[in-house]
Amino acid sequence: MIAQLSGILIQKSVNQCVVDVHGAGYRVIVPLSTYYELPEAGQPVVLRIHTHVREDAISLFGFGTDEEREVFQLMISVSGIGPKLAVNILSGISAGEWIRAVAMEDLKGLTGIPGVGRKTAERMILELKDKAVKLGSKALPTGTKEAPSDEETREDALSALVNLGYKASSAREAVERIMKEASEPLSLDRILKKALRMMAG
Repeated sequence: MIAQLSGILIQKSVNQCVVDVHGAGYRVIVPLSTYYELPEAGQPVVLRIHTHVREDAISLFGFGTDEEREVFQLMISVSGIGPKLAVNILSGISAGEWIRAVAMEDLKGLTGIPGVGRKTAERMILELKDKAVKLGSKALPTGTKEAPSDEETREDALSALVNLGYKASSAREAVERIMKEASEPLSLDRILKKALRMMAG
């Protein structure tokens, strides 16, 4: 079972990337939190991997930190939460924020994540609170990178929101509004967080 991939990043998008490891290309599904930290194509990359095995497929889920992978694995241990939903949750909230929300029984914060209903949030709190407390509430700092052009950021944000299940028209309206009202250029991370809050409300 693959636990880590170390190779050259061939390509990336907001929900997956391809890593070349000694001539073999591995497609890895990633949450937005990991996508933000990926290097440019052609650069070395190391990803922590969760190998998800089903009867009809083997899927690789990649994470930038051990904490992200551990949170992902905790979530999929809960009935009703599959890998796709777990990735979506990590695309809407950082691993550290999720740990704090579950540990503090922040039902409102959890149900504000796209795809998470009240019952799912309650199950996470009921089944994972003790484990979240053990993990601790310290979130890892995220590094900053040179901002891409506004157009690239806009298209990446739209693509991410559509991949999370929002209608393209609603996503475009939210992103355009956020970028228009901003007093300074916003990173993809900030635009998505604002858009997710706006559309969840």
